Formats: sequence, structure tokens, C-alpha cells
Amino acid sequence: MPESITITDNRSGDSIEIPIENGGISSNDWRKLLPGIWFYDPGFMSTASCESSITYLDGEAGILRYRGYPIEQLAEKSTYLEVAYLLLHGELPTQKQLEEWTHDITYHTFIHENVRKRFLEGFHYDAHPMGVLVSAVAALSTFYLDAKQIFDEESRRKQIVRLIAKMPTLAAAAYRFSMGMPFVYPDNSLPFAANFLSMMWKTAEPRFDANPALAKAIDVLFILHADHEQNCSTTAMRVVGSSHPDPYSACSAACAALYGPRHGGANEAVIKMLSKIGSMEEVPAFIESVKRGDTLLEGFGHRVYKTYDPRAKIVKNTAYDVFEVTGKNPLLDIALKLEEVALNDEYFLSRRLYPNVDFYTGLIYQAMGFPMEMFPVLFAIPRTAGWLAHWQELLDQNSKIARPRQIYIGEEQRDYVSMGERR
Repeated sequence: MPESITITDNRSGDSIEIPIENGGISSNDWRKLLPGIWFYDPGFMSTASCESSITYLDGEAGILRYRGYPIEQLAEKSTYLEVAYLLLHGELPTQKQLEEWTHDITYHTFIHENVRKRFLEGFHYDAHPMGVLVSAVAALSTFYLDAKQIFDEESRRKQIVRLIAKMPTLAAAAYRFSMGMPFVYPDNSLPFAANFLSMMWKTAEPRFDANPALAKAIDVLFILHADHEQNCSTTAMRVVGSSHPDPYSACSAACAALYGPRHGGANEAVIKMLSKIGSMEEVPAFIESVKRGDTLLEGFGHRVYKTYDPRAKIVKNTAYDVFEVTGKNPLLDIALKLEEVALNDEYFLSRRLYPNVDFYTGLIYQAMGFPMEMFPVLFAIPRTAGWLAHWQELLDQNSKIARPRQIYIGEEQRDYVSMGERR
């Protein structure tokens, strides 16, 4: 028997039965019974704004899947570009498809010289790399005028390839500019992650070959961050995309959402917390201050996950691989002690507070030499594939332009008051 709920309007006694489909109920049926009555849901805590077949997330069970594939399997066996193809096309690529896809991405990594010389170099010397990236992505729309042809399949494909390919180039350029270092051109002989590291760290050598373990770690982190259902930046991409601008404008809006410390700055907050704790001996006292409500435990708990974030387990293992190359981050022992104490304390267990993906990513990035200002930029590079998958999906669904309702709590109608009579 189909599952359903029954809603009764106690003012009139009228009722309506609404079927439960895919874990949700239709607002259209709600409006039939209760026209003009809106579901008040700040932060979209209980509201599904779309239907999507891209990412499945079960926070209660700690499950994350891209197009049905468990994140654990993809992180172990796949590459970022293969995962990006999966998110955008719905299926893992064949060998031929992956070769063509990799070739297209690789040979679109260069950015227009005017973007570099006349745009990027126009920023103030201490501009934040993420602010530069937000602006640079938006500026690309003025260089690719065909990007506005969003319902032309070939044009759409070109913009998707361009964005995924150029994000690492723009990201590295933003960093190099902020450090007063010269721009490094992409090296198309290198794989995606290794090419990004080359653009970041190359100095005078003819060719920069990143340590394979570090390139692999970046690729794994890119896979883990490629998509995460309807988070703030993805929702921004879909909301802006619903008005049908070019994808660069929509992607810039998503980058801006990621710029916020509540979204893209979470791993930076973890580093600051661990630095403030200072030593393993101070962990118990810090835990007590958290329980008193005097401070926050950063990197624990998640808006969606109510158990151990499946990505956090993968990141923790990746961290050890990185530290074998870079040497151990001095904050690691504090992080491990903090995790040990918290996971054996009923206060945190009863509140279902477990480490999330941000708890260890900052340690990895810091050990590899990335400054904290680059953390949200490193997030934006892989998330571009997820953003574009959602943008493409909403266009294919012919989604309506986003226009949420509000509950008005302001003044009732009142008459204009002349200047001399105002208090």
C-alpha cells in the first residue's frame, strides 16, 4: 500500500491525503488545501528544492554515493577526472571516453592572456585568492560569448570543459599573484592534479614533477569534494542558474557562497582551533570548555551527517600518506588526541558529534605548503564538476526560476508622515 500523510485544516475541517514519494511530499497538494499558507523553513532544514539523480546522501547511516557509486570505492579506485565525467554524464566512462575527456580538459587549461595581464594583475597586491577567483570566473563570461547559448548542446559542453579545465589555472594564478610570484603556464604533459601542483610550486626548473603521493592525495581530496548534494554553494549555483545566465556567472555565484567561513572556511577554523589548543596536554581542558559552552569544537558534527562522515575516514588515511612525504604536521597529535577524547565522551556521543571531512583536510593542505587563504580555493576547484552537473540537470529538467515565499512580519498598512511630523 502506498505511503501517505493526511493533512486537516482545523479551521474548515477539510482534509487532503498526500502520497509520500521518494521520501518527500508535493507542495502542490499542500497548496490545494492551504492556499496562501507557506511552510516556514529557515535554512531549508526540511525543504527539498529539487529532484536530483546526481548524489545520494544518507546522514543517519553515513552514506555518500555519486550516481550510485559509494564514495569509498571511487576514492580508492578512480581519478578526479573520471569522477567528474561520472557526475556530468551519469555513467563511468569507457577507456575511449575517458581518453577523449582527459584530452579535452588538458588542452583547455590555458587562460586568455588578457585575463592574466589585464584582469588578474589589476588586483591589489594583497587581494585574497578566493576573492580573485570569484571575480575571475565571472570575467570568463566576457571572453566566451557563446556561453550564453545554454540550450545549445555543443556550446554547453564547451563551457563545461573550459570551466573544469581552467579552474586550477585560475586558482594557482590567484595564489601566485598574492605571493608576488610570476604566473606559471599549464604543463599539458602532466595529469590534472600534478599539473595544478606544478602551476602552484614551479620556480626556475624546466619541469616540475610533484611527488606522486602528494599528487594522489590532491586527486583523492578532489574526488571527496566533487559534490555533496544541496549544500549552500550548489544551491546558489542552481538558484542563479534557474534564471538562465551563462555558466560562468552562475559558477561565480557558487564560488561566492563557498567564500563564506561557514562553508568553505571550515577547515581553516579547525587549524586555528588546534593552534589555539597548543598541545596534547591542553586537550582535556579544551574539551571541558566546549562542554560548558565557552567555545566551539570545530570539525565535529555536520548539518547532514549524524554519524561519522564517510569522507573523514578516507581523509584521515590520506593524511598519513601525505605526512610520510612532508613530515608530520605538528598539529596532528593534538587532532588525534582531540578525536580520541571526544569519541569516548558521552557528551559528544549523545549529541552525535563525530569528525567531518574538514577535521583533517586543513592539516593535509598545511603540510603540503598551502596557506589557509587557499583552503576555499582548493575546495572550489573540484566542486566545479558538481556545480556544473547540477546546472546541467536543472536545465534538462526545465526547472522553474527559483522564487521562495516569505512570512511577512513587518508593519501593516500605514499612511505617509510628513517630515515635520516625524519623531
